[in-house]
Amino acid sequence: MIRGGDIGKGTVLLIKNAPYLVVEREFVNPGKGTAFARVKMKNLKDGTVLTQTIKTPDMVEDAEIDTRDCQYQYNDGENYIFMDSQTFDTVAVPESLNENLKYYLKEGEEYPIVIWEDNPIDVKIPQKMVFTVAESENYVRGDTVSGATKPIVTETGLTVRVPLFIKQDEKILVNTETNEYVERVNG
Repeated sequence: MIRGGDIGKGTVLLIKNAPYLVVEREFVNPGKGTAFARVKMKNLKDGTVLTQTIKTPDMVEDAEIDTRDCQYQYNDGENYIFMDSQTFDTVAVPESLNENLKYYLKEGEEYPIVIWEDNPIDVKIPQKMVFTVAESENYVRGDTVSGATKPIVTETGLTVRVPLFIKQDEKILVNTETNEYVERVNG
């Protein structure tokens, strides 16, 4: 159990027998009455979002989750197959959990997997990742106005809009939350 005033961003709460990750927390201390936290949470099983107001002295049940670092191996058509880096056990994460994961998983890379009641419920993707441009159309300088972009496809199949100067086989940094180009990566 956790006090309402101790809830912070990243806390996992158990609400209606489902784990919810706190993504936003606003502390409110009105002139009269009890202070409270306005909390926005994401269901880790189905992705639904819930907003709730919790008084600071109230007790809320926190979910006991485990996070394991696992190396991505391959996709078998139904599951993303990972290997636990500590025990070398195989961990199968259902594709239906997050269909867009395929755009962010690279063979051999390590990702934290969130486990709840012995079942994987989430794969944590870094906020920024480096991708290699697999497909890109060539544009001639002066084709359009400044700030123009073009679509490219990364080695994982992710489509990103990038500046015209980005060429095939170059590495780019992408914000995985917005799928936006951040910068070109040298090396």
